[in-house]
Amino acid sequence: MPASARAARLDSAVRAAAARPLLWVGAVLLLAAWPVVWALRTDVPPPPPVLGEVPAFELVDQDGRAFGSADLSGRIWVASFIFTRCPTVCPAITRQMERVQERTRSLEPALHLVSFSVDPEHDTPARLAAYAREHRANPRRWRFLTGSTDAVRETVERGLRVSMGREGGDPSPAAISHGTHLVLIDSSARIRGYYDPAEPDALDRLVRDAALLANRG
Repeated sequence: MPASARAARLDSAVRAAAARPLLWVGAVLLLAAWPVVWALRTDVPPPPPVLGEVPAFELVDQDGRAFGSADLSGRIWVASFIFTRCPTVCPAITRQMERVQERTRSLEPALHLVSFSVDPEHDTPARLAAYAREHRANPRRWRFLTGSTDAVRETVERGLRVSMGREGGDPSPAAISHGTHLVLIDSSARIRGYYDPAEPDALDRLVRDAALLANRG
């Protein structure tokens, strides 16, 4: 074998031998880093599941203007269900919505709040406007909706899958019943969660899930 060929083979062997320790070092570093990579991966919670889709709707807001799903297109929103002369759970529900408004300011304008009156015959836009002011609702982010009883019921019960009703023909506020959960809807009008305000961690979970949806675009 010519001397030049022997020299080339020797040089190749030296390079290969020198590369082996680097391969081992790389493998060791990869194994050492894997727990950190896995921890970072598992610390990010998955987005909330899709539970249904909200059909298109149009009602009337506290300013007397038409407002509906078209105005919420591309936005995340939180729904609540109240009526202004409710003496029991509604004030507590609305206080929770106030907290959602406060804790999600960093998500503006991606996240909106919508409160549906389940007593639409009584809750005129003017009454809802007064109620909104009482609860410091930011009109850029938080709308209060009313309309015909049939239109509201269609949206609340069929669309958002929350109960509402009245016992017989009793006109008193005590005869009105409705669901109390807050509902999270994503930017594609899909329901992503129901949150019971009576549960201690409900607000934390709602804010976390809303932020997850907002950060995923």
